[in-house]
Amino acid sequence: MAEQESQNNDRLTRGSKNLALWALIILMSVLAIQFLRGADSEFVEITWTQFEEQLDASNVFSVTVVGARGLEGEFESEAQIEGQAVTEFRTLAPFPADSEFSQRLREQGVTDVSAEEAQTGWGTILLGALPWILILVFWFWIFRSMQGGGNRAFQFGRSKAKLISPDTPKVTFQDVAGADEAKEELQEIIEFLKDPQKFARLGGRLPKGVLLVGPPGTGKTLLAKAVAGEAGRPFFQMSGSDFVEMFVGVGASRVRDLFEQGKTHAPCIIFIDEIDAVGRHRGAGLGGGHDEREQTLNALLVEMDGFESNEGVILLAATNRPDVLDPALLRPGRFDRQVVVDAPDVKGREAILRVHAKKLPLENDVELSVIARGTPGLSGADLANICNEAALLAARSNADKVSMDDFEKAKDKVMLGTERRSLVLTEKERELTAYHEAGHAVIGLRVEGLDPVHKVTIVPRGRALGLTASLPTEDRHSYTKKWLEGQLVMLFGGRVAEEMIFGEDEVTTGAGNDIERATQMARRMVTSFGMSEVIGLMAVGDSEQEVFLGREIGHRRQVSEHTAQQVDQEVKRLLDEAHSAAQVVLQQNTELLEAIAQALLERETIDQQEIELLSQGRQLPPPDVPTEPLLGEPQDGGVKAPARPTPRPEGGLMPPPHPATGD
Repeated sequence: MAEQESQNNDRLTRGSKNLALWALIILMSVLAIQFLRGADSEFVEITWTQFEEQLDASNVFSVTVVGARGLEGEFESEAQIEGQAVTEFRTLAPFPADSEFSQRLREQGVTDVSAEEAQTGWGTILLGALPWILILVFWFWIFRSMQGGGNRAFQFGRSKAKLISPDTPKVTFQDVAGADEAKEELQEIIEFLKDPQKFARLGGRLPKGVLLVGPPGTGKTLLAKAVAGEAGRPFFQMSGSDFVEMFVGVGASRVRDLFEQGKTHAPCIIFIDEIDAVGRHRGAGLGGGHDEREQTLNALLVEMDGFESNEGVILLAATNRPDVLDPALLRPGRFDRQVVVDAPDVKGREAILRVHAKKLPLENDVELSVIARGTPGLSGADLANICNEAALLAARSNADKVSMDDFEKAKDKVMLGTERRSLVLTEKERELTAYHEAGHAVIGLRVEGLDPVHKVTIVPRGRALGLTASLPTEDRHSYTKKWLEGQLVMLFGGRVAEEMIFGEDEVTTGAGNDIERATQMARRMVTSFGMSEVIGLMAVGDSEQEVFLGREIGHRRQVSEHTAQQVDQEVKRLLDEAHSAAQVVLQQNTELLEAIAQALLERETIDQQEIELLSQGRQLPPPDVPTEPLLGEPQDGGVKAPARPTPRPEGGLMPPPHPATGD
């Protein structure tokens, strides 16, 4: 059907072009005939003065008055006018021919005087009508365009959806890993499209909508491409932003046209990426009111499940902001299924790495399972980036294959940031950074229940002057109060180390980001997780207003001033207790703090094995490769601790995709 419609449009376009071409040919032919007819005439154009001279000389034999002022005639004898022999003439009188002029002609001996009506030539008629012809052609072209002709310049209301053709390179479910449940849900829909009777015989109906929900980079769009490759049915693809235009009503018109195309090709799948651009909550006030978007959403709601049903059209959509979508859009009957595409677990990460590593020549020492265990919280896009960075590093060193060392460097680059060895630090700054990071590392080693310290470095990465990275031994989906309190202690380890070694007057701004994150975590513990005996189990957050009014507009407290004051006091209590606990731990492990700091000053980076040796009081073996000195210009910046878990919208905690490297 799509090919037939395209062929019809092509035929209409060619017909319009042929019609315009023939009209132009006819016009040019008529003008050419008139021109040639005038060129073949024997009459010579002369001026009125030249005519009067010949009339006064009694050299005019006959005169024919054409119309009101035109004159044509013959001379008695050949006249020389401007060096040209003229026998028949044509001129234009400055006044209408009347009885006085006729009397003058008779007085000068003109014996043959006649008159005839002026005849307008086709060329004159066409030239006079040409502007009107052009206007009519222009309006004809506009109407043809609006009615679906070949030119789409004025088709504002037509859908911008792209029909995925069979010739497009296909992505199948074999190219998707780490989302087994989502693949199973979508595979059922594909089977429904291929064999509806298999499900309809027991009263089942075709789902009208499937919403893919998940953080950025988890593979929602990739899953949609796989559905397009597996379905074997027409697949329309467009973005949510394609509906919203400057003119009110255009988006709604495009929604209607999109579903009209879908019904024409039913059964089919329509995929809308980033549907939150058009499906936001209606009547959201300052943050979400937009008449064009709301009209578009209304049209989408009606087309999905209104008075007339669109049988055979499945709407597949993706978003990473399900919390801002309108409830009417999410109800069963419109989006019957919500498929969660979350960050992969360790098995999923290994499967994703294997998919992307198929394209890479790998050394025998590459163990993708080890890389998967060392990348908790990373999405599929992050893992694909690690594989790509490893290939680039191998190519930069002119290697024939990608080694495990390349993968480790790529992992550190993605998770920790790019090394900035061009940034020079003074000896005092290097020493401060070393003790700061050593304080974080000691807390990570000596406080029970914390994640193992993976790497400590004073080489600037990203926007941080130093970094202490911790990696969990297994995927964690919920966190205990003891673990969160340990994170608070570790965040203050760097600041306490600076106070112990250099004194309170010499502390730096390096702990700024640590204090900020500790404050956020403590506030979430008090206001959202119910981990304060004073506040109890009452949630005092205002996340709903943050979504719809926007953080930049402001907050409005949903609690009393007394409760808000208690929240602030509890947050400060948690922070003060964490600071005191960090002081106790570091004072009890002064030798370990000194050992790690000196190792950092000597080697700049120490890994987990070297940290374990130092924690056991053993000496480090000599480094295989000496570290390069830091070069470049000095720059102020904070010394950052490892990234800590960030709150989930549901109220739980999950680790970030990679440790933060500064602000």
